[in-house]
Amino acid sequence: MLAESLKLDNQICFPLYALSREVIKLYKPLLEPFQLTYTQYITLMVLWEEECINFKTLGQRLHLDSGTLTPVIKKLQAKDLIRKYRTEEDDRRVMVELTDKGAGLKDEIQMVPQALSCQFKGQEDTLKTLKKTLDILLKASENW
Repeated sequence: MLAESLKLDNQICFPLYALSREVIKLYKPLLEPFQLTYTQYITLMVLWEEECINFKTLGQRLHLDSGTLTPVIKKLQAKDLIRKYRTEEDDRRVMVELTDKGAGLKDEIQMVPQALSCQFKGQEDTLKTLKKTLDILLKASENW
């Protein structure tokens, strides 16, 4: 007999994983006109806030390791949306910043969050509660 702790329905990780995948799937048609993946999109979101950020700090904000973030940055560079460079003061310090084209994309893509929220009509209160709870858990995970 399978232990209760091993049943999929009893895992907190599974609904988080499954919901994350479903939400990211909803983003796909919204981001396709801009030829962006979800990970590229959230990377740009941080850069629209910061304009220029240290590579390591960017990875921390996105909860991505450098092995995952590096190809995302390379693809965004190839699209001329960002540039990456080493600082003159310390060539070990890598900076990432928006290009004019990347900054301009912000205005074009502003409809994406609203279009996504339309997918969740009637669930606004549940989403607000979930967001608050996830923020608390994500913050707590920094100490794990």
